[in-house]
Amino acid sequence: MYKAAIFDLDGLLIDSERTIRDAWLEVARRNHVALTEAEYLQVVGRNEADSKLILGEIFRGKFSFEEARAGVEILLAEGDAARGYEVKPGAVALLTRLRARAVPCGVASSTRKTEVRRRLELSVLLSFFGAICGGDEVANGKPSPDLFLLASERLGIEPEDCLVFEDSEHGVIGAVAAGMSAVVVPDLKTPNAGVRASCVAVLASLDQALPLCDAWFAAGDAASRSSSAD
Repeated sequence: MYKAAIFDLDGLLIDSERTIRDAWLEVARRNHVALTEAEYLQVVGRNEADSKLILGEIFRGKFSFEEARAGVEILLAEGDAARGYEVKPGAVALLTRLRARAVPCGVASSTRKTEVRRRLELSVLLSFFGAICGGDEVANGKPSPDLFLLASERLGIEPEDCLVFEDSEHGVIGAVAAGMSAVVVPDLKTPNAGVRASCVAVLASLDQALPLCDAWFAAGDAASRSSSAD
């Protein structure tokens, strides 16, 4: 049985990936850059530095990655990003069940930590987590294991005792590389067969994790219920 749960954020806990994708595609269109959805999917689950390398090549000669990102942030601020994204089905129920069992929970997201905290606050999810880890806090983003190992360290739980919930291939690969087990709940992109085979379960939504929760997680120390997010 596992002693802690580590969650991705975008596309798993909150329904943000489509809005963010559409903003990038719109900024590219406005600037006459032929960015396709398939090309954009290459950066799903990756941190800002890796996204810059990938999208920067596509934008080359048109405008900089920083200019594109600024345009995306303007579009997001006009919509869901300012109000908070809708929470994914099953997320609150699963987090509530884990809290009742005193299972420590953390977030390991490729998004910048300050933005991760902001999105969690707007979605009223922040209080469920004892550790918050952002992609700007590690040298190597997903699919490297660094972000997951940081979350494990902050939770005070060994990697092999952590179960990771992810929606992207990059996240699952990073979790497994960290010595953790993974559950994948696909969002924008269906992971390939090899990635799916490496997972404990492939779920259609977090709703399906609820009946498995007690079998997956050992009840924790009640003191852990009062932990606060880093």
